[in-house]
Amino acid sequence: MSDPRAGALHADSPVGLWVAKHPETAEVFDMLQIDYCCGGDKPLENACWENGLEVLRVHSLLKQTVAETHDTEHPDWMHASLTELCDRIEQKHHARLKDSLPLLSRLMAEVVALHGEAHEELREVEQHFMTWRDEILTAMAEEERSLFPAIRQYDSEAFTDHSETLTAPLQEMIYRVRFEHADIGEALKKTRSASKNFLAPKDACAKFSQMYQLLRWTEADVRQYVHKEESILFPRVKKRLQG
Repeated sequence: MSDPRAGALHADSPVGLWVAKHPETAEVFDMLQIDYCCGGDKPLENACWENGLEVLRVHSLLKQTVAETHDTEHPDWMHASLTELCDRIEQKHHARLKDSLPLLSRLMAEVVALHGEAHEELREVEQHFMTWRDEILTAMAEEERSLFPAIRQYDSEAFTDHSETLTAPLQEMIYRVRFEHADIGEALKKTRSASKNFLAPKDACAKFSQMYQLLRWTEADVRQYVHKEESILFPRVKKRLQG
């Protein structure tokens, strides 16, 4: 069987690879509620079956989206250096999440205190949010402290004998972060389910609605961040390590 990561994308190509090569398809997957970050290794046809979707229709929609989009705004992270990719993740996603997560935590605590009795689902939403918030903070700290510096060092010393000493530590660090990603993915799904896809109730006040809007925005940023690592950075590092 041919490598689904090579050449054109098909129904057996991983959903994460679709978004890696064609970022505009993320909107399609979001609309269909197909996980392309933590579940990015899953073939498109499997993801469709699990969500009760017709594979041919989804595949056609994706191809149409790619054909209609002249993608000049998205950098080609499939071919940028590993250092550039680490820098992008850290400077864009880490920086934004460091700003949004504390703000969202405070806002959610206020909303739960004000409306938790009338809307019991808020406490469940907060519980799941705190789970993936803490996992994200742990993962970002691990990346900034050790993983990204190691990848940058490996990138600068590629194809030298000394770079081989980084192989085992890199693999171990990536394994730990991917383990955290799995927990994050489950908590994201539970948050979305408990919040009914971030749908504020009819009697929601402005602060309640604002909290769900910020939660939706932050959750989308987390999925983009995890996707860049699971479907682009880590597979590229693995391929280089296998040399």
